[in-house]
Amino acid sequence: MPEIDVDGVPIYFEIEGPEKAPVLMFSNSLGTNLHMWDDQVPVFAKHFCVVRYDQRGHGQSGAPAGPYSMDLLGQDALAIIKHLGVAKVHWCGLSMGGMTGMWLGRHAPQYIDRLVLSNTAAKSMTAAAWNTRISTVNAKGVEVIADMALTIWFTKEFREHSPKIVARMREMMVATNPVGYVGCSAAVRDMDQRWAIREIKLPTLVIAGRHDPGTTLKDGEYIAESIAGAKLVVLDAAHISNVAQPAAFNDAVEGFLRKG
Repeated sequence: MPEIDVDGVPIYFEIEGPEKAPVLMFSNSLGTNLHMWDDQVPVFAKHFCVVRYDQRGHGQSGAPAGPYSMDLLGQDALAIIKHLGVAKVHWCGLSMGGMTGMWLGRHAPQYIDRLVLSNTAAKSMTAAAWNTRISTVNAKGVEVIADMALTIWFTKEFREHSPKIVARMREMMVATNPVGYVGCSAAVRDMDQRWAIREIKLPTLVIAGRHDPGTTLKDGEYIAESIAGAKLVVLDAAHISNVAQPAAFNDAVEGFLRKG
């Protein structure tokens, strides 16, 4: 299993596609793992060396006691990039993965070629809302909030028409280590990049879901307005837009990466 050690914590990743092709790195959302990108890999691995990884606390990566910070999550990603030995990568992150991407765009822009920030926010909810979620997971585990999360991840219509996909995503969430979930929740709770993202000078694509109640269209518009030259694409989806609208998502990202 490919993994690296970051200060004693294993961070798991997978590589697919041509070895010498430009690297495209995918970063998962809170409560998922690298398999949230299963609809993207077959498309992008034709022309890119695709690297996807499990954020700390998720999937096959380690889940040490938290709280974590966005600096810590960013350093995990940076450690993978350095391990790959490449000059630059394209970055595509959704929700928490997009927040990690914003951190990289600010703190390690020399390693990033193009930046895709999907269904994300520079500041997410209130500390009180996150503390309530953290307390709930600490007391009862991740499964107790899974059905609530699904109403944020997918529209009512999608949940009704695609039950197998929704069930797969629910299984992914309930398999998340509660210690890791809480640690990452603290990182998102404590993050505020609303002013700092104005420093980002990288070519940036912002993807927002028209029906996303978690990181709203307004959040996406704010990011796009704050990063000079950023392009905004709005998809007919809720929060996990790459799963709900894979073709539209893939077209938007591929067009941005291959054509600019």
